[in-house]
Amino acid sequence: MRAPRRAGAWRMLDEPVRVLVIAVAAVFAAGSLLWTLVSGFVEGQTALAFGVLIALGELARITLPGNREVAPVASAGAIGYTFLLTIGGDTVHHSGWQVLAVVTVGFALGELPHIAAGRSPEWSDVARRMLVIVVITLAFRPFADVLSPGSADWHWWPALLLMATLVLVGWLTDAITAAAVRAERLRTRITVAFRDELRAHAGLGMAIGSSGILIALASTITGLAGLLVFTAPLLVTQVAFRRFAEVRLTYLQTVRALSRVTEVGGYVAPGHSRRVSRLAKSIGCELGMRESDLLELEYAALMHDIGQLSLRDPVASGATVFALPREQRRIAELGSAVIRETGVLDSVAELVRRQCEPYAGDGDDGPPPLGSRVIKVANAVDDLAGEAADTERVQAVLERLRMDGFGEYDPEVVEAAARAIERAVARW
Repeated sequence: MRAPRRAGAWRMLDEPVRVLVIAVAAVFAAGSLLWTLVSGFVEGQTALAFGVLIALGELARITLPGNREVAPVASAGAIGYTFLLTIGGDTVHHSGWQVLAVVTVGFALGELPHIAAGRSPEWSDVARRMLVIVVITLAFRPFADVLSPGSADWHWWPALLLMATLVLVGWLTDAITAAAVRAERLRTRITVAFRDELRAHAGLGMAIGSSGILIALASTITGLAGLLVFTAPLLVTQVAFRRFAEVRLTYLQTVRALSRVTEVGGYVAPGHSRRVSRLAKSIGCELGMRESDLLELEYAALMHDIGQLSLRDPVASGATVFALPREQRRIAELGSAVIRETGVLDSVAELVRRQCEPYAGDGDDGPPPLGSRVIKVANAVDDLAGEAADTERVQAVLERLRMDGFGEYDPEVVEAAARAIERAVARW
């Protein structure tokens, strides 16, 4: 079944948490600019240097797996400016509102070339980056004078401890905010989304935070030259993450290309694999599957019919739901064997191999994996309802799966499919 989408204003109405995050960040950005324009900038050269670093970092933002936009250099520069106590031995006196104003201008200048080129950012990700700096800045800058080396009772360890604590708090704040936005967008459980965000941001988040602290501490001795010296390691980390994201994207593009072979050869209906994949992911989200499991599910759903390429006589209309159980098992086994030849998708191959089994299992291996049960339901819905199915026909198909008397379809998965389809229809 085709999953309808809303865009623009409709998406804004569908995602109030995302709108709230963007609105709060915009209020802080506008307020900081207004306050700083009224009160005036201090240490303009330092503000300019950090503003340029933030803008260049935002310009070089990257998209990680899961469509997560990050700007490591910009975020580290913003954190460094927040934690800056002295520059070349001279105490700095910029307020937290000036920090937010410089970060706002830097983000805006960094995004302008992307917008001009038609690559609009994911505004909720930009807003999250802003909110992290808001949390850290408003908690740190009021104590900057006390923590500065120029104060009478200065010790280095309270400043470092506070910096490290606030980096951790900022990271957790970002993970919670990202999880709320992601759970709302994918219609999954907030706890599952939170765990996914923690895993996704752990390595890079710590690299960004530690780099920001190093920039602030190094600038105490080296001055503005510390910006270049301690940004370099983060650039290397960013390149590594970019390559990782490119490899993941290449994997997905390759799998999608393979899934179209069955359509081009006339073995399945046009768009069948993509529709099954979309519905399977929606069901997986309803069931609270982890992001890594959803990725494997997407791969398996796209290639679930690839075993039909080995058939001498194609299944009528490519609808395996009408094939005999023995034929279904043969198609699944052949498809699994093809996928295993890649050498890196064994777990995906296992999902494909067991997709035709009853949900309680039919051998010594026990029940099939959840991903296999999801693919079985998603494939049956699309085989029976087709691409342009109306609501009544889809409901009839779901009722048929509910009334299955041979234990073929997992009732929990069928109900999750009903909820996913209902949400998709409501968003239309």
